[in-house]
Amino acid sequence: MEVQGRIKMVGETQTFGSNGFRKREIVVTTEEQYPQHIMVEFVQDKTDLLNSYKVGQQVKININLRGREWVNPQGETKYFNSIQGWRIEALQSEAAEGNIPPVPPADAFEPAGDLKEEDHDDLPF
Repeated sequence: MEVQGRIKMVGETQTFGSNGFRKREIVVTTEEQYPQHIMVEFVQDKTDLLNSYKVGQQVKININLRGREWVNPQGETKYFNSIQGWRIEALQSEAAEGNIPPVPPADAFEPAGDLKEEDHDDLPF
């Protein structure tokens, strides 16, 4: 699975417990009719993947959905979901990379002047 969008926030790496568990969060805003702010967490050695990314960049993040069950001290069962990233890459529009030539304005074209009424058009429509 993947999430695409513009980076809204890149958090600092957090360390938890005596075992040194590390987590770093990033928020990506999708670009669709109803934009969503999706928080993705990177854990352990994957936290370093976010070092070169900045707010405003377009990215694609490969994710895994994680779910877990927890029983609280009162004996109630609770369920939690998380979105974990495992790869991130910057996206650039092809036009920005120069792969797509710019479209010339309509007035840059001249109408054909050598057409004759008797020339047969063999197009089927």
